[in-house]
Amino acid sequence: MKLLIIRHGDPDYAVDSLTEKGRREALLLSERLSKLDIRAFYVSTLGRAKDTAGPTLEKLGREAVECEWLREFAPRIKRPDKEGKSIVWDWLPQDWTRQENFYRYDRWTESDVLRAGRVQEEYDWVTTEFDRLLASHGYVREGHFYRAVQPNNDTIALFCHFGSGCVLTGHLLGISPMVLWHGFCAAPSSVTSFVTEERREGIAVFRMSSYGDISHLYAHDEPPAFAARFCECYHNEGERRDDYPSDPWHRRDMNQQSGSLSDS
Repeated sequence: MKLLIIRHGDPDYAVDSLTEKGRREALLLSERLSKLDIRAFYVSTLGRAKDTAGPTLEKLGREAVECEWLREFAPRIKRPDKEGKSIVWDWLPQDWTRQENFYRYDRWTESDVLRAGRVQEEYDWVTTEFDRLLASHGYVREGHFYRAVQPNNDTIALFCHFGSGCVLTGHLLGISPMVLWHGFCAAPSSVTSFVTEERREGIAVFRMSSYGDISHLYAHDEPPAFAARFCECYHNEGERRDDYPSDPWHRRDMNQQSGSLSDS
């Protein structure tokens, strides 16, 4: 089975939709995806993901199943360097890198900060629902591999978000999401691809074949959006810094999150 994890296009967080650039990205993405034989589509309940999936679904005359667990992974935590609460994956590197547990797949949620934010509960909910979906397509989680009870060559597509995409990727590969959130960058409308390998009958793993692919943008001379990145150099103009009072991305994104856990 092939699995496509797709990030939404360039976002307009204020209205939970896409910018004009994001809409161009979604159209170019649809040209790519509409050429594939995709068996099933799943999409986050947030507008920016649904608006990204829209052009592809319209071209194919298809519908996507909306999944709340595919929305942005957004437990709130008290970051050690600032007042108020932040999204769980928004940390300064000089803080989170000092805690070795954050690098471990089996212990990354054990810090007092993440316990207070009930991050493990959210993570368990998302990964359990993800595995339930994969089981419905023939692959049942067993430890760190999948039992291929109905092996197939189907392709399924999931339209979601950067943070949630890293959670799904980390779950498949046995990697702490903290490492992915801070060390990887999936540009808007990018596609991360997995394919199962069944080296012995009935036992499968998901192997990544590409991460954050935006070849559909390059093919049309459309530059990648800057969203998901911070400034390459601190004084670069027009690039996002860790400057919360004047950072609309942070304020608007926090306002747009909805979840199964309380922000309190």
